[in-house]
Amino acid sequence: MTRPWLTRNLKVVSAVSLAQDAASELLYPLMPILLTSVLGAPAAVVGAVEGIAEGVAAGTKVVAGRMSDRFRKKPLVALGYGLAALGKVLVAAAGVWQVVLAGRAVDRLGKGIRGAPRDALLVQDIPVESRGRAFGFHRAADTAGAVIGPLIALVGYELLDHRIRPLLWIAVVPAALSVLLVAWLREPRVEQRDAPLRSTTLTPARLTPEFWRVVGVLGLFSLVNFPDALLLLRLHEIGFGVAAVILAYVGYNLVYTALSFPAGVVADRLSPRTVVAIGLLVFATAYFGLGLTENHLAAWLLMGGYGAYTGLTDGVGKAWVSRLLPAASQGTGQGVFQGVLGAGVLVAGVWAGLAWNGDGHVPLMVSGVVAAVIGLTLLVAPRRA
Repeated sequence: MTRPWLTRNLKVVSAVSLAQDAASELLYPLMPILLTSVLGAPAAVVGAVEGIAEGVAAGTKVVAGRMSDRFRKKPLVALGYGLAALGKVLVAAAGVWQVVLAGRAVDRLGKGIRGAPRDALLVQDIPVESRGRAFGFHRAADTAGAVIGPLIALVGYELLDHRIRPLLWIAVVPAALSVLLVAWLREPRVEQRDAPLRSTTLTPARLTPEFWRVVGVLGLFSLVNFPDALLLLRLHEIGFGVAAVILAYVGYNLVYTALSFPAGVVADRLSPRTVVAIGLLVFATAYFGLGLTENHLAAWLLMGGYGAYTGLTDGVGKAWVSRLLPAASQGTGQGVFQGVLGAGVLVAGVWAGLAWNGDGHVPLMVSGVVAAVIGLTLLVAPRRA
């Protein structure tokens, strides 16, 4: 069966993301436990560390997106993945939570640099009507890494006599591999990439009102979409051990992986807006439920539901935005979109961490209600994008 949308760049980007996400997600379920149990930081620090890290990524994404529309994208992608690997080295070496913060900031700085130029290379030579599939395929590969990473963490945790520190160093290996894989990306040379950066000022002609409406709605939602580390902390607080937290995170990523490509196919056939709206309603159910329950089986199922939300919205959201951008502004637009969402997660991480108060009941329920309102609005409001 011919798949013209399955280009070389899409395959390479997917492999790069799989390796990097295996490294990131090996660390991620251990992060709240590292911060609170090993380094003695309070819950507010967990939210602040992840929120600030996402804030660093947010600011960087806007600048990197603009640069990628004027200069070569491939070096920016390589730099981004290289900084992510360096950030993981800092986390592995950390003896105090402030160094973890620095490592996460460097890691997310790399994410901010690579995201928009990578996504612009990803859609190269892929028709608009197939971009849901393309982004869905990429998210599925990326999230397959997010399944592999925690499984390595779980096996390593048992083999290494429940020591977290050696696992942090293991994560550096796939991170370094992802940097090497970037060499296989292809990018055509375009002469105007040497034009001055000042000519990249955003204008309404390049970023349309429809684009800004989508960014505004999803940016509003991001203000209640706090970092996943706090969800894992919630599991730990209701009695999940380290192994159970990791397995719950694996379950989340399995659902995320399974739904990413089908969600992209449905978005191509129906509309990205409908799929995102359904995803937000699933998010609302998962957050509200996790805020109420202390039952372990229910928490497992709700984490699976949260994976369904991410599978329905992550790649589809990028495809939605991509449809509203001309080819020459893909990097700029993706940078703005991802930057706005990252800034929202920064705010969400700070307020949710401060309001956590021992069990996370209130932040989870507030986020669930807001997400439900936005999801229902997208389903019933007049369609303009």
